[in-house]
Amino acid sequence: MGIEGIGARVARKEDKRFITGSGRYVDDLVVPGMKHAAFVRSPHAHADIKKIDVKAAQAMPGVIAVLTGKEIKADGIGNLICGWMIHSKDGTPMKMGAWSPMAVDRVRYVGDAVAIVVAETKGQARDAAEAVEVTYKEKKSVADAVEALKKGAPQLHPEADGNLIYDWEIGDSAATDAAIAKAAHVTKMHIVNNRLVPNAMEPRAALGHYDKGEDHYTCWTTSQNPHVARLVMSAFYNVAPENKLRVIAPDVGGGFGSKIFIYPEEIVCLWASKRAGVPVKWVADRTESFLTDAHGRDHVSEVQLAFDADNRMTALKVDTVANFGAYMSLFSSSVPTYLYATLLSGQYAIPAIHANVRAVYTNTAPVDAYRGAGRPEATYLLERVVETAARELGVSPAELRRKNFIREFPYQTPVIMAYDAGDYETSLEAAMKEADYAGFEKRREKAKKAGKLRGIGMSCYIEACGIAPSAAVGSLGAGVGLWESAEVRVNAVGTIEVLTGSHSHGQGHETTFSQLVADRFGVPIDSVSIVHGDTDKVQMGMGTYGSRSGAVGMSAVVKALDKVEAKAKKIAAHLMEADEGDIVIENGELKVAGTDKSVPWFQLALAAYTAHNLPGGMEPGLKEGAFYDPTNFTFPAGCYICEVEVDPDTGETEIVQFVAADDFGNIINPMIVEGQVHGGIAQGIGQALLEGAHYDPASGQLLTASYMDYTMPRADDLPSFKVSTSNTPCPGNPLGIKGCGEAGAIGSPPAVINAITNAIGNNDLAMPATAQKVWSALKAATKH
Repeated sequence: MGIEGIGARVARKEDKRFITGSGRYVDDLVVPGMKHAAFVRSPHAHADIKKIDVKAAQAMPGVIAVLTGKEIKADGIGNLICGWMIHSKDGTPMKMGAWSPMAVDRVRYVGDAVAIVVAETKGQARDAAEAVEVTYKEKKSVADAVEALKKGAPQLHPEADGNLIYDWEIGDSAATDAAIAKAAHVTKMHIVNNRLVPNAMEPRAALGHYDKGEDHYTCWTTSQNPHVARLVMSAFYNVAPENKLRVIAPDVGGGFGSKIFIYPEEIVCLWASKRAGVPVKWVADRTESFLTDAHGRDHVSEVQLAFDADNRMTALKVDTVANFGAYMSLFSSSVPTYLYATLLSGQYAIPAIHANVRAVYTNTAPVDAYRGAGRPEATYLLERVVETAARELGVSPAELRRKNFIREFPYQTPVIMAYDAGDYETSLEAAMKEADYAGFEKRREKAKKAGKLRGIGMSCYIEACGIAPSAAVGSLGAGVGLWESAEVRVNAVGTIEVLTGSHSHGQGHETTFSQLVADRFGVPIDSVSIVHGDTDKVQMGMGTYGSRSGAVGMSAVVKALDKVEAKAKKIAAHLMEADEGDIVIENGELKVAGTDKSVPWFQLALAAYTAHNLPGGMEPGLKEGAFYDPTNFTFPAGCYICEVEVDPDTGETEIVQFVAADDFGNIINPMIVEGQVHGGIAQGIGQALLEGAHYDPASGQLLTASYMDYTMPRADDLPSFKVSTSNTPCPGNPLGIKGCGEAGAIGSPPAVINAITNAIGNNDLAMPATAQKVWSALKAATKH
């Protein structure tokens, strides 16, 4: 390991431009002739559109065009799609309702786009949008998924009778029921995973430009996967032929999953650019983001966990209702199925598991992947019920988990996943030691004397990252492969460009990918450039989500580096008249092992391009590409312990200690990994204590549409985290990487709620655990 190579705590290269205000985001872009857009959005959760009168708006100052859903349909622009086919347990395909980029006849949630106004300035566009007169006939709405399944609930889509999208199952129902029937103990719980709004720092934005002279489209957008955006917009939405569409995702200020998807606004801005004859830019305000960004979570589940007389788990049965909102988003169907139910075994050897999932339409914003995507929902459900079971059985939560850990690998779960490697006890021991788990009772007594209730909670999570072999996900219904691409270009002076299909929106790729190259060739990290996010520069790639950039994206880079190294060694051997097998690369030089013969890296690169003296038959240049398709998911795991103090008079909760012990396999940059864990834990604590999207059940209005009503975690809500890592390398990729981007958000919510329920003596507490909820649960516990 060099000072800038693998394992080094290298400061992020990209941060200089970010902290000096030199980042280049979509809203920073100005192209000649550019105009501004504002959308007319439905104020109703469910209504028929009777008439749209645009005359007054068209006559307002600066207005260039006012366009509606009927016009976009007339031009043949297609409906938005869900790209992962799920079949119900009776074999019928999921029921996908039509989602036009702008509503034509009916709106189905507050914020549904009805028209777009293009004007000289943003202010003029917004003023004119308010002047568009839409006549609605309001219909009854339903915001709750359980209510939407009931007889007589408003029907959202004719394609989905009773609002049911699919009724899916996994596992062995008969074996699970039989094990529960003969169990010595069964813990039953009602678990709610609250709905969240992603709230990336940068709101979504799009700039569409149709070049009439070239008959070519360019879309600058806040996307986590620009190549998939280009593919879908060309192949399914008929915006433009793929060879005439360029998609660029410049600096992107956070995504957390919410920027994976193709939204109506990108499609409409591109189409409107051609229609209006000008480049069209739209940037969401924060309330638009609350209303229209894909929300996360929103599951209601009934759970049963069975044990034998020796406290070993024998069966897990789960029934989940998943709220999909008004339309199916791009990957929404996979989140409560193959990204959720396949992780229900957790870290435990559970012989029989069965899960049934019903996906439901409601008059709310569409729901899709949000940091962790299904795995936080599975972990929260499982770790809440395991902790509760320990209390019911009168045993230590740590020892109950330890007794049921999987210990032999590879391990085939009853729900598809085959865990390749792990050491769960090491993470448990590290977390317990750092948290002084054994000394907790003394701290509880001390807090009691100070009038506070102290509690401790644990969570042992596992997740599946590096999604996943293309053939495997294809067999499960995925519409795309989930490989990654890379190209490594060594320039004539020895500098190196890495072109990757991964996309960075906060993960630090420009640093960690450069470290990988610096480690391999011994070159300075500043001589390596990382290129991403532009479909005209980078070959087809699949983007960044599911903690796949390291395990999949960097593995593609490694394959390309292997090819570059092989060619470089051939050239070096030829130049030094040595055997190719004797060539080694050290400190930026190619050397003949055991001699003083060497060629500097820059001289080798120059030789490749001057081509005056190359091995016979060798092509000039030093540039190689590669595609990497993973052989399996990767399985990061860990143990989190949270300690809280609750004020019994107010219900106010303070997190006094939070310990995270993770196993991410091999780590490229420990500092960046720690940052990812810190951020994930902050988001998980936000879900556990503060965040929740709430709709009015009668009107379908989003009641939490700004930071006045939706509470984000702040610095004083969080403790100083104690983080550590252990390492069981992943055997399935060349770097042994597992992934770290989502772990904090997955493992933390149950640890927090387990700690609070331990403090107040009441297991019945739903997220977010606001002071009012905690106070009410405490009073309910003291009555019994």
